[in-house]
Amino acid sequence: MKIISVYKIAFMLIIAFVAGNAHGQKFYKTLQGYANSLPDEFDQIPAERQEKLKEIGDYMFGVWTPATRVRPLFVCTHNSRRSQMSQVWMQAAGYFYGVTNVVAASGGTEATAFNKRAVAALERAGFRVHDNKLNPDNPSYILSMGKRYESMHLFSKKYDDGMNPHHDFFAVMVCSDADKTCPVVDGADERFSLPYDDPRFSDNTASEEITYDERCRQIAREMFFIMDHVKKQFVLKLEKSRK
Repeated sequence: MKIISVYKIAFMLIIAFVAGNAHGQKFYKTLQGYANSLPDEFDQIPAERQEKLKEIGDYMFGVWTPATRVRPLFVCTHNSRRSQMSQVWMQAAGYFYGVTNVVAASGGTEATAFNKRAVAALERAGFRVHDNKLNPDNPSYILSMGKRYESMHLFSKKYDDGMNPHHDFFAVMVCSDADKTCPVVDGADERFSLPYDDPRFSDNTASEEITYDERCRQIAREMFFIMDHVKKQFVLKLEKSRK
């Protein structure tokens, strides 16, 4: 009779949970509809971009265990738009696909403010955002995605801020400037480059809202693609364990 370790049993139970719980999580109604539609858009992601996303997903699956947290840190120059949206959508994607232990964070090479236009784009997607009004120069927001989920505390900060992980994390550079000026993220176990076009160039133009919504949806689509890939790796692992 084979002796199955407690660790292996826990792993099999968790991957069974992941395999069976995609799309079963409940966000606020508008956000749920938005999230449900994203997998249908995966074919809009260019093949070369998909390979980059899969690399991140493979890394996440490789470091995941039932006892540890997977900590992606999204880094941009000002931590005001793209890195904030990436953090939010990665966390939402983890919940959506039932992949436990993912704790997303974000930071910049300098701190400025979480841009109100990016906040508004997330609200239009269905998140509920409350401004604490504690610091008008660098507003602090509480974002929620559903009653069963822990709220997220969001504000602009440097990547090495005390709220962010200092070890056992990996960095994802989401703007080309930060990718060039910050070649090493201290403490990161791995570093990936995944730049997005900056929506700030549309500020105060007629296309501002459209541009921010497009960038928000692109980031959402790609974070969901990553987590969908992670979930598929769990399913494959489960199938192999049953043989």
